[in-house]
Amino acid sequence: SCSVAWMLRKLTTCLFVCLFASVEASGEIALCKTGFPEDVYSAVLSQDVHEGQPLLNVKFSNCNGKRKVQYESSEPADFKVDEDGMVYAVRSFPLSSEHAKFLIYAQDKETQEKWQVAVKLSLKPTLPEDSVKESPEIEEIVFPRQATKHNGHLQRQKRDWVIPPINLPENSRGPFPQELVRIRSDRDKNLSLRYSVTGPGADQPPTGIFIINPISGQLSVTKPLDRELIARFHLRAHAVDINGNQVENPIDIVINVIDMNDNRPEFLHQVWNGTVPEGSKPGTYVMTVTAIDADDPNALNGMLRYRILSQAPSTPSPNMFTINNETGDIITVAAGLDREKVQQYTLIIQATDMEGNPTYGLSNTATAVITVTDVNDNPPEFTAMTFYGEVPENRVDVIVANLTVTDKDQPHTPAWNAAYRISGGDPTGRFAIQTDPNSNDGLVTVVKPIDFETNRMFVLTVAAENQVPLAKGIQHPPQSTATVSVTVIDVNENPYFAPNPKIIRQEEGLHAGTMLTTFTAQDPDRYMQQNIRYTKLSDPANWLKIDPVNGQITTIAVLDRESPNVKNNIYNATFLASDNGIPPMSGTGTLQIYLLDINDNAPQVLPQEAETCETPDPNSINITALDYDIDPNAGPFAFDLPLSPVTIKRNWTITRLNGDFAQLNLKIKFLEAGIYEVPIIITDSGNPPKSNISILRVKVCQCDSNGDCTDVDRIVGAGLGTGAIIAILLCIIILLILVLMFVVWMKRRDKERQAKQLLIDPEDDVRDNILKYDEEGGGEEDQDYDLSQLQQPDTVEPDAIKPVGIRRLDERPIHAEPQYPVRSAAPHPGDIGDFINEGLKAADNDPTAPPYDSLLVFDYEGSGSTAGSLSSLNSSSSGGEQDYDYLNDWGPRFKKLADMYGGGDD
Repeated sequence: SCSVAWMLRKLTTCLFVCLFASVEASGEIALCKTGFPEDVYSAVLSQDVHEGQPLLNVKFSNCNGKRKVQYESSEPADFKVDEDGMVYAVRSFPLSSEHAKFLIYAQDKETQEKWQVAVKLSLKPTLPEDSVKESPEIEEIVFPRQATKHNGHLQRQKRDWVIPPINLPENSRGPFPQELVRIRSDRDKNLSLRYSVTGPGADQPPTGIFIINPISGQLSVTKPLDRELIARFHLRAHAVDINGNQVENPIDIVINVIDMNDNRPEFLHQVWNGTVPEGSKPGTYVMTVTAIDADDPNALNGMLRYRILSQAPSTPSPNMFTINNETGDIITVAAGLDREKVQQYTLIIQATDMEGNPTYGLSNTATAVITVTDVNDNPPEFTAMTFYGEVPENRVDVIVANLTVTDKDQPHTPAWNAAYRISGGDPTGRFAIQTDPNSNDGLVTVVKPIDFETNRMFVLTVAAENQVPLAKGIQHPPQSTATVSVTVIDVNENPYFAPNPKIIRQEEGLHAGTMLTTFTAQDPDRYMQQNIRYTKLSDPANWLKIDPVNGQITTIAVLDRESPNVKNNIYNATFLASDNGIPPMSGTGTLQIYLLDINDNAPQVLPQEAETCETPDPNSINITALDYDIDPNAGPFAFDLPLSPVTIKRNWTITRLNGDFAQLNLKIKFLEAGIYEVPIIITDSGNPPKSNISILRVKVCQCDSNGDCTDVDRIVGAGLGTGAIIAILLCIIILLILVLMFVVWMKRRDKERQAKQLLIDPEDDVRDNILKYDEEGGGEEDQDYDLSQLQQPDTVEPDAIKPVGIRRLDERPIHAEPQYPVRSAAPHPGDIGDFINEGLKAADNDPTAPPYDSLLVFDYEGSGSTAGSLSSLNSSSSGGEQDYDYLNDWGPRFKKLADMYGGGDD
């Protein structure tokens, strides 16, 4: 039968080729048609679609062979088409009617011409379990024939078919390797072929699961499969000759792993939490529990069923809940859920596969914790029928009474929180009730001041209810009521002025001692016998006084509207009223005096200084008047020049521009530059009017073509008065004096440095010389010198006395200096006394010598101490006639000498 069929196919092919050749020779349309050869492609699947699964192969007829076709799916999210026409699944999904049919498009990349074909997918009916058993005969898969050329033309061949998948159960016990199918090519009769398979499971990870005999083409599996790891294998079979050349197009082989019940159901959570309101009716949804099974969910191995194993507690009924065995939805089946009795239920839930078959199914359990939530089925109830409180008058935001309630609902929920309201006894809204969020008590507070003289007691009716209404079907009343008795306590209140402020109108200029008004306060405490006394609290200008008993206000100074203490014609004074209560209270009141203007201020010229040119043109002076009074005692003003001195009207003229402005101009053609004082008579419009002669200082200067002053005296004319000029000159003089004092101080410091030098010759200074001796002796004792002459004589020669009044100066005198005695190279001991006396005389007569004993240098030391201390030597002026107090003026360097010589007898 196979050979007959093959002969029929060959005959049909030949007939088509002949027909095609004859048509082409006659010039008619050829039989080859570009596009899909079929209108609909169908594929039957054994199970739902999985990602990467090859579904079928579509072919496109390309007659001229030059078209470049691109494939596209109408459902790109679900299916894709390779360049060879193989259709794959993009994702895994259960096959349904919406995925059962889609379109494949083929578009020419150059001409954009487009063709389409429909694809239909369907599931193969489920076979009995025995059908998956291995067949004793190995199925043979033959490579499809390739198109061959006949007389230079391609023969038409039947399109490629999709090889049905191979079903292989998981967890097979072997023996392994287990033969699956044999792959063969028709060309193995003429050629020596080699077979191989590629893809995941063969030469790609996981490798080595499937092997093929390269000679016989026998495909085998080497170990048990696990559907939960890989549910489908997609392999490709290849046939090549001994040289490795491909002799057949690869064919796709799909191996489906058949599921076995080798996994227990697993709950997504071991503990499930749900809630249900108390009092719920039967059939109320509570929660859903879910378990999953790794086995095939479309087979009995993965079909789960749920049931409740136990309920704790079992009150009021052991079967308060039920569960949907397929969906896992838990619902109530009995009434009587009461949170105040049972707040939580614990259910043990079981899930079993094999559709709940207790014999063959695998099971697992989880815990469902159902919390009964509170509803408002208990209203609040007052703990007493009457509450009491008291409040001082005029106090606000104070707690008067504390209202307490009880509620059996869950604390701190809307069903427990109480809301209070005043239903009676407070028509003016002086009280309010706030809820304490912690204790749920009602706090009665005063929100408006209460006057004891008006109300001494309040009896309030209050109601308490929950924030949410009671649940339906509750027989209790929705609220509870009680009364609150509030007593008002009388306190001493502040006296108050009425009206406050008090406004009076009065003309300014009122003389001292005039009684203005009576400003009294009232005491709101009608039930207290109290006296009020008045004092002045604020009087900026010190114009007023108030009688402390009757409150009469009298002036003590003249009222002046133009005072800086008056703002917008109003003068404010504040007074204090104090009572003699316990404790004493006081209140303030303001008296506002609106002062009416009188014409008590004469106008003045404005501005007071101006400048103009020596000639009338090109400018003039615009002036106005300044009047501290207001209308009608101010403008319009009248401007005029006085008759004397006569030079005013001879040199100047004034012209009134309007009621407030006038213009002053030169009347003569030329006026010498300088400062001129022009008196101007200004008269206001008061009744009677007031006049004043104001002096306008005018600077007349040389001007340029623009009318601007150009002389150097402009600064004076611009407003520098005599005082400013004197101040500038004084600053210059002070600066010069400071410079001169600095120079003198520098010279004086240089001379002080010179005066510090010793008066003796530096060569004779014992501090700078080292005396050498040819031999060492026994000191002073081996010197045969008469040292008696070293003692200071008791009497001093009269000519050694220094003239009175001669003091040391910082600079050397111009007259010749005294000649000091010259010491011989080898003095004789007998000459020592004479030499010292002559030196003392020369030092006393030397005005440049320092005011202390001169340091004299000797070539030798005396023997012994017969001469005594050298401090006994003194000059002829050391007897007290000399005044050394001026040493204190020479600075800190001479302070020691001043202490020694200027200290007096002590």
